[in-house]
Amino acid sequence: MVLDGDIKAQLNQYLQLMEGDVLIKVSAASDPVSKDMLELMDEIVGMTSRITVERAELSRTPSFSVNRVGEDTGVVFAGIPLGHEFTSFVLALLQVSGRAPKVDQSVIDQIKDIKGEYKFESFISLSCHNCPDVVQALNLMSVLNPGISHTMIDGAVFKEEAESRDVMAVPSVFLNGEFFGSGRMSIEEILAKIVEAPDASEFDNKEPFDVLVVGGGPAGASAAIYAARKGIRTGIVAERFGGQVMDTVGIENFISVKYTEGPKLAASLEEHVKEYNVDVMKLQRAKRLEKRDYIELELENGAVLKSKTVILSTGARWRNVGVPGEEEFKNKGVAYCPHCDGPLFAGKHVAVIGGGNSGIEAAIDLAGIVSHVTVLEFNEELKADAVLQDRLYSLPNVTVLKNVQTKEFTGTDRLNGVTYIERETGAEKHVELQGVFVQIGLVPNTDWLGDVLERTRMGEIVVNNHGATSLPGVFAAGDCTNSPYKQIIISMGSGANAALGAFDYLIRN
Repeated sequence: MVLDGDIKAQLNQYLQLMEGDVLIKVSAASDPVSKDMLELMDEIVGMTSRITVERAELSRTPSFSVNRVGEDTGVVFAGIPLGHEFTSFVLALLQVSGRAPKVDQSVIDQIKDIKGEYKFESFISLSCHNCPDVVQALNLMSVLNPGISHTMIDGAVFKEEAESRDVMAVPSVFLNGEFFGSGRMSIEEILAKIVEAPDASEFDNKEPFDVLVVGGGPAGASAAIYAARKGIRTGIVAERFGGQVMDTVGIENFISVKYTEGPKLAASLEEHVKEYNVDVMKLQRAKRLEKRDYIELELENGAVLKSKTVILSTGARWRNVGVPGEEEFKNKGVAYCPHCDGPLFAGKHVAVIGGGNSGIEAAIDLAGIVSHVTVLEFNEELKADAVLQDRLYSLPNVTVLKNVQTKEFTGTDRLNGVTYIERETGAEKHVELQGVFVQIGLVPNTDWLGDVLERTRMGEIVVNNHGATSLPGVFAAGDCTNSPYKQIIISMGSGANAALGAFDYLIRN
């Protein structure tokens, strides 16, 4: 049995929502994955009369396509979509059956208007929490537009193909055989790469806001909701909803919710914001902030938005090591998400840079997949919790190098090693390996602000207990500030605090 009892019960509930019949075409051989795929199909057919399965010859084996009866939709799964991709499979069944997708009508119209042939392929791993967003977006585009097709490819099943196409990070998307992009992409971000993006003129007629929130993570969503609930004109500018939360796998310290996952929480944030009268402007990056009669926010597309108050909640990003080779070998051996990309390095030698909790957790996870893990820590001792260190040192395939400075990532077409310096002796050494996972903390997304307001040496925005910055009318919240602790629940609280601070400022000014 491929599906356990809980998943089977869950799937059974979803299958009741199907609105039409679906034909699944299966291309299978005698390998173990094919056998499991056929067993999965037998289980599904036994659960509903809406689904019929037939054998077929597809371009990859093992794989299967999900189709309307008499019409190929172009939705193909090369591999068994369980793990994080289970939801992608369920949504494909529902949407192909005719159930309406939960996306804005403007997005649906945009997809349907695309002309031409677009053959997408996405390489994923079943442990990747970033991959489902991409798979689901491309599947939906295939369902809505007959000129678009998409094949999800499990890199662990089609390992030789992944290696031949230099796939060293997931998700990696190819369009018509050419590399299209890697990493998490929303449906709006994918569309922005193949159709003309909104230009500045689309923002010309926007009236000044009372509160304009910059950033769509937990702090920004919280700030927008609190502001909107005051009945004042509220806008939110965000490159994407969720921020760092989208890159978080398991969340177990969000009080009252025993366990959730980052993408699920991010979707809930967006859904909650849209319950209120908030002008949501996605896929937009801030470029400049200036105080005149109003506070003016210039976007990278040239548009200028005006507001009486602004709340900055731009979050933070993974910190780079900043050595030669890092940019050159990103997604070619240099990675930042062990959960997503770890399976691509199965049986290989990798390094983890960073000895804090995230670095040591990454090393422990990777040790179960790869042949050997080398941990490089700049300080004389690891900073991770003792329980994590105990677990790390119990593993037979881990080497820990302390008091070392990473000097260079080396390679030609892809990474082949790391050069480091022993800080005590000054000796330069090199270790040959195939992958490096950088886990050295976060840097705030505040570079674009320059000296318009006070920031710390680390770039964090300095705020008072009302969330106010040194620039009157401008507030800040979350991981971009000098808050001592970077946690989801603290960011949400600081977003609410900043919104209340902004409302109080409006009343008094």
